[in-house]
Amino acid sequence: MIKATVYVTIKQSVLDPQGNAVQGALHSMGFQEVDKVRVGKYMELTLQTTDRKEAENRVKEMCEKLLANTVIEDYRFELEGL
Repeated sequence: MIKATVYVTIKQSVLDPQGNAVQGALHSMGFQEVDKVRVGKYMELTLQTTDRKEAENRVKEMCEKLLANTVIEDYRFELEGL
């Protein structure tokens, strides 16, 4: 088995209203030192394969088709195991 950790973030050129809301909430709680917040997604997938190259190709395909909206989001992933 191979574990994939996927990180999806909004592209730097895209406005992040959720990040702005979190930043505003942090400021209202007294955390004035927070300059910028970008919100993203974190996912862990367990793949039933022992072939790292296959796992890499499949996770990339998953990201491109479902896990990330590649028009406005970037993604990266790490593989662990075998």
